[in-house]
Order: sequence, then structure tokens, then C-alpha cells
Amino acid sequence: EKGFLSAVEILWGDGDHVDRRVGYMEAMADLYERYPDDSEVAAFYALSMLSTVGATRDLSQRLNVRAGTITLNLFEERPNHPGAAHYTIHSFDDPLHAPLALEAAHALADIAPAVSHARHMPTHIFIQHGMWDYVSNHNQSAYDASRELWRPGDTMGDAIHALDWGQYGDLQLGDYEKARLWIERIEEMSQEGGFLEGGARGQGGEARARNSVPLLKARYVIETEEWMVLPITEESSNNELLATALSAAHTGDQQALREAEALLNERSSGGGGNNSVMANEVSALLHAGMGHADVAKRFMDEAVVTVDAMAPPRGAASPIKPVYELYGEILVDLGQPEEAIAKFERSLERMPNRPRSLLGLGRASAMVGDRDKAVKAYTKLTQVWAGRDSFDGYKEAMRYLHSTENN
Repeated sequence: EKGFLSAVEILWGDGDHVDRRVGYMEAMADLYERYPDDSEVAAFYALSMLSTVGATRDLSQRLNVRAGTITLNLFEERPNHPGAAHYTIHSFDDPLHAPLALEAAHALADIAPAVSHARHMPTHIFIQHGMWDYVSNHNQSAYDASRELWRPGDTMGDAIHALDWGQYGDLQLGDYEKARLWIERIEEMSQEGGFLEGGARGQGGEARARNSVPLLKARYVIETEEWMVLPITEESSNNELLATALSAAHTGDQQALREAEALLNERSSGGGGNNSVMANEVSALLHAGMGHADVAKRFMDEAVVTVDAMAPPRGAASPIKPVYELYGEILVDLGQPEEAIAKFERSLERMPNRPRSLLGLGRASAMVGDRDKAVKAYTKLTQVWAGRDSFDGYKEAMRYLHSTENN
């Protein structure tokens, strides 16, 4: 106990927050070396490493793997330990390592079923596997748990987080009706301070709920391809600008596309991250539509460089139109399907089973005559979109698959 207290005094003491987190981790490392068989010491040491990753922005994965190795051993020894399962998920929440946390993901929701966050957390790993039905169901369950426990004056954060990721899962499944329901729910939470299903009301306008409304609406437009060109103003969020730019590109509204590009470029000036990525995506769309293939590809190459230097993808797609997926679609439109195949394959390595990437891969492969690759991609698409026989992409996949059966 003295060791825990000494470590915590470093964490909450004086000095820069990064130095304090690193110091806390080092103190927990000493404690773990002294008590390697203590399950709580092991769990909190692993957590201290994950905290240090966040503070230092260390992308090497070294600390993540170290933390995950400790928590996996703890999970094997004590499968009902909530920290073991929880921190294993956080440690391996990236495309490469996610399979190591799948068993822990399946276990966590049952370890603490009354806790909304415990019901949600497994979906970090389910998204990494493209297990969209699990993403949908677990986040619906997490939303329900949060709603049951919520009282006026409480934050709605757990419910908002669940509905954000739940909508993403339902959009991948092609359940657009459910995706619209998530939008109605977040609008109710934002405006009325309560839940669409009824019950007590708090104060409307919670910032997280309010900021999530345009995100969910923009994501819906992009994933469904139900294009909608919104008025572009200084109040437009970056997600709205990207959704409007894609809509403008597909409906031939060059003026709206230019306005979205100008505002995104202004906001990304001198910076990096997702703002820069989205600005490059929109510039690429503009020049691709003008027939400037090399210029469009240069902008997408810049977006790729930025994305590849960032942390691996986790959670719902961010930016809301994945870079490699959009790059592949642009290349198909430019008549360069062989290059497009590599982009779609890379997109699926980063975000398995995304239906739009599967559709693009199937389409590009068919264009170059790679029958085996096209069949595999289109077949997987029909599985993800099972029952969505009204979708144009589903029809396209089925036509190709039927044509190969007859040849």
C-alpha cells in the first residue's frame, strides 16, 4: 500500500503532466518488480504504461505490447478480473494486435454487466475485426445500461459514446433505419437533456451531445451515399464540410466543393492531423472532377503520408471517409483500377470488412480481370450486407457472382 501511495503522489504531484505520468509508470515498474505476483500491482502497472503512451504520444507500440503481455497473463490466471480484460483491450486496440485481445473482449461485458462502459469496451476489438453485428449489439446494450442508470444532473457521456459507435456499426451492416434512430436519440439528448425512450429530463445542450449531432449526420451521408449538399458557413463542422464536399463531388456541384475546400484549407493551415487529411481529401475530389489526375493523386498521397504517421486506426473511422478507401474510389473513377486495388487492400488491412472498401476492391478487381480477387471481395460484401438486396452495391456484387457461376 505504501508503494501505491508513493506512486500516486508522483502522479498527482507538482510538475509537467507528461513527466508526472512517466514518473508514475517508473514507480509502478519498481513496485511490480518487487511484487510480480500481485494482481493489482500488475494491473495498475499496465495501466500506467497505457497512460504514458497517451501522454508522450509514443507510437512505437513498445509500451502497449509490454502492458498487454502483463494483462494477458493476468487474464489467463484470473479471467474474471475486470482490469485484466479491460486493459488487454486497450493494449491491443490496433489492427495488428487486436486478435490477441479477442477472448478478453468477449469476456469483459459478462464480468461487469451493469456497467455501460464494460458493455461498450469489447467493441474496440470487434471493430478491429469488422464484426459489425457485435459492434451494433454491444453498443445498444451499453446505451441501454447507461440509460437505466442515468439521473438528471449526471453526464450522458457513456450513452453518447455508445450511440456514436453503435451508429457506425449499424451503418456498416447497412441498417440505415437503425442508423437514423441513433441520430434521433442524440438530437433528443442534445436538445431535451433526456432520452428518446422517455423518462426524466435534465438540462439540454450538453457539449458532447451537441457536438455529436453533426458528426452522426455527416457520417450517415457518407456511409449511405445519400448525398446532401448543406449550406457552407463558418459554423459548419469539419465533418459536415467533408460530407458536403463528397456530396458536391457526386452531384456535380463544383461551387460547393470549392467553398468546402477553401474553408477546410483555412482551418488546416499550419497544422496536421485529421484537419489536414480532410482538406487534402476535398482538394483531391475537386481536381479529380476537373480531370487533373496527377494533382488529385498528389493531394491523396499527402493525406496518406499524414495518416500513416498517426496512431493506427481504432474505433469509428476518423476521418469519417477513410483515406485509402477514398483514394481507391478516386483511382477507379480516373480509370486506374490496378492502383486502386492496392489502396482498397490497404484500407481493409486497416479497417477489416468495411463494405465500401470491399465494394471498391471487388469493382477494381473485376475491371482488371482478377476474377478470384473480385469473387472474394464481392462474396464478403454480400455477407456483410446480407439481406440488403435493394442496395446498388449488393446488386452489383450479385450480378458479378452470378456471371462467374455461369462461366
